[in-house]
Amino acid sequence: MRFLMTALADDNKPDEKLFTEMAKFIDETTAAGILLATGGLEAGGVRLTSTGDEITVTDGPFTEAKEAVAGFALIEVRSREEAIELGRRFRRIVGDGVSVIQQVYGPQG
Repeated sequence: MRFLMTALADDNKPDEKLFTEMAKFIDETTAAGILLATGGLEAGGVRLTSTGDEITVTDGPFTEAKEAVAGFALIEVRSREEAIELGRRFRRIVGDGVSVIQQVYGPQG
């Protein structure tokens, strides 16, 4: 099962300890074949809205900074519970904040 884990932006300032712990977590989950992709996201982006034949393009940002998705991880695990446990490990490393875990449907691979 694949899940997309996203982290909302926060005011936490990363320090050397955070970078070290995240590097270990990323190396471990990548070596285990769990972590498929990870990255940070730009604050703005572009929104495409379609109505009938018309497509409107709007530059971001679109939400309050604290509601914006700041980063993501695509993982492959055996169950939702395993995804939640990985999310718990991530939150313990990065500290206070909000993450969202959503199952990814469709072709896998």
